Amino acid sequence: MNEGAHWSSHGEDPYFRLDIKEKSAFFVGWCRLDLALHGTHRRADAKFYFDTGNGFNEAETLRISVLNDRPVQRIFRFVHAPRAIRFDPMQGVGDFRVDTLRFERLDETQAKSAMLRHLVSTEADFAGYNTEKALKKIVTEAQAEGKRTLDHLLARYEQCVDIPLSTNIAYEEWIESVEAASLPDKLTIQSTLDAMRSTPSLSIVMPVYNTQEADLRACIDSVLAQSYPHWELCIADDASTKPHVRRILNEYAQKDARIRVIYRPQNGHISRASNSALELASGEFVALLDHDDALSEHALYFMARAINDHPEAQIFYSDEDKIDSKGKRFEPHFKSDWNPDLFYSHNYVSHLGVYRRDLLRRIGGFRVGVEGSQDYDLLLRCLPHVEAAQIIHIPRVLYHWRMVEGSTALASKEKNYTTDAGIKALRDHFAERGSEGIRVSAGLLPNVYRVQRLIPVPAPLVSLLIPTRDRKAITEVAVRSILDKTTYANYEIIILDNGSVEPETLAWFDAIQRGIKSVRVIRYDHPFNYSAINNFGVQHARGSLIGLINNDVEVINPNWLTEMVSQACREDIGCVGAKLYYSDGKIQHAGVILGIGGVAGHAHKYFNQNHHGYFSRLKLVQNISAVTAACLLVRKEIYEAVGGLDEENLKVAFNDVDLCLKVREAGYRNLWTPYAELYHHESVSRGKEDSSEKQARFRKEVEFMQEKWGESLRHDPYYNPNLTLEREDFSIGV
Repeated sequence: MNEGAHWSSHGEDPYFRLDIKEKSAFFVGWCRLDLALHGTHRRADAKFYFDTGNGFNEAETLRISVLNDRPVQRIFRFVHAPRAIRFDPMQGVGDFRVDTLRFERLDETQAKSAMLRHLVSTEADFAGYNTEKALKKIVTEAQAEGKRTLDHLLARYEQCVDIPLSTNIAYEEWIESVEAASLPDKLTIQSTLDAMRSTPSLSIVMPVYNTQEADLRACIDSVLAQSYPHWELCIADDASTKPHVRRILNEYAQKDARIRVIYRPQNGHISRASNSALELASGEFVALLDHDDALSEHALYFMARAINDHPEAQIFYSDEDKIDSKGKRFEPHFKSDWNPDLFYSHNYVSHLGVYRRDLLRRIGGFRVGVEGSQDYDLLLRCLPHVEAAQIIHIPRVLYHWRMVEGSTALASKEKNYTTDAGIKALRDHFAERGSEGIRVSAGLLPNVYRVQRLIPVPAPLVSLLIPTRDRKAITEVAVRSILDKTTYANYEIIILDNGSVEPETLAWFDAIQRGIKSVRVIRYDHPFNYSAINNFGVQHARGSLIGLINNDVEVINPNWLTEMVSQACREDIGCVGAKLYYSDGKIQHAGVILGIGGVAGHAHKYFNQNHHGYFSRLKLVQNISAVTAACLLVRKEIYEAVGGLDEENLKVAFNDVDLCLKVREAGYRNLWTPYAELYHHESVSRGKEDSSEKQARFRKEVEFMQEKWGESLRHDPYYNPNLTLEREDFSIGV
């Protein structure tokens, strides 16, 4: 394959293969890959498969997303020398050109330096660092976690490059193409305003304290530049000691009568200052703006449109991004629609938040004592007064969060007190609602939380259904791991035998149900139909909770079932899913996103085990549209009320997605938790294509899902329309 040569793909899976006759020492140790492609599609998802003796498989794979004419570099480490390398330059039909494809051997020092340079240049955690300071940070983190420095550095580097390719490069392209094409011109704005039933007045509340002059001016200028005119800016200066602050505020107040300023005689911190600004507000709605951030030009226009479209709504919030000292936008946060359990895990709502002023008056404004999480506390105290349908998400970037020293925009670790304030806000929220048996603690990362609920007394019986046919070795691993590791005591295991014939398997069935009272084996002598087998199992289940469990899972953390039961027992929760890993530790399942690949796909698939995920979602309990039946818990009454799995139309694929959507349609929220962890030893080997019969069955099931759930598949409320439906990595839909 010559660099610069033009190629055409006429199939769905184009690839080049290099066989290595003798294992070369070159391919052991550290290596750098340089890759540059140009193709029909502006973005390609390239893959390199390395056969080290196990054939080409997904576990030994390097995945790299590439934009046209944007060279990519990756550092990685070969533990074993490959026998062959397979290079998939793209997926699907199209033309492409490989401009650069080069492997270069590195020594340990070179690899370390390259990874540190990448972290320093791309990661907010390392902003302002040089490589020497970054290495000290890595050493400290590694010691705290009991890891070797180089292993931890590689893990941090892989987390960074695993972020959907060059997110900021893709974001620049998104801004220039997708966002720009959706922005209104002056005529459109005026005609929209003329057609509005009402033109709501918005009061922008902004506490100020010793803001840098350039940032303060940029912030106020972003308000003055609004394309929507019906606003007022309510500023409370919290006794700033820097003289330029009063001078600037007076200057702007004289410039525009819509700018109102109050000067507090003494510093009272952000909650008191916010309340002082709120007292100036006269608008129907209140928008929250930090003193060094900025609004997008049409932020209030799109808010006003949403208010008109949803006249009963009480709370509105938008997507946001970050902005650096040079005004460059980066790290967009394309958010979920209202997601209660994600919100209890962290304040994903954040900016831009807009509230009815009457609602804020009803709750008494901002609360003193939760500074650092005052906005989070504000929304928590609003929740008892609003319905879920009255919280509206606008999937547009309307707010730019400035990255400055000391800001949570720069690094959440700089404000440890904010986590404590958030915990207090959550505890008070649940206490005031009379919610008993709830424990709130710090989550797996800074500024995130874990809300645990006590198991009911007596603990409900859980029926774990495990369909299988022969394959004693893997089924035994699943069953033994449940029996040996699970701390939750009140469960039964029902092995659903779909026609096993191997003597070894039959003997094991006989022995285990005779030896362990909590295990039963029930014969199902009919052709394979995953839905029918599980529905049959539910009929024989004694428990009030049903667990759908694959025969190739293996328990990791002992409290997995306790966590899932505690969530499934909540009256408003339907199906509960777990965090599943492939055998090599990569993510297999972290919830299901609707619309991926035409029907649904697994969120964060193939991400590294310790990756935080898209805005920490791999570490957070959250509502999700669907979860896999490889490990799914649901109350039996709900399962039966929605008709169980569809054994007529979905015998093999998508039956779990269909079940979850039926449960959601019945009024329950489905949920995924990272605190229930299991291996799912699902085969990741690239074998031969399935038979024509299986392909036909699969196409039929896809068509059924698209016909039944078409609109739902086109809009997943827990995803975002600005994110791609081509991949499971939360990358931007450019």
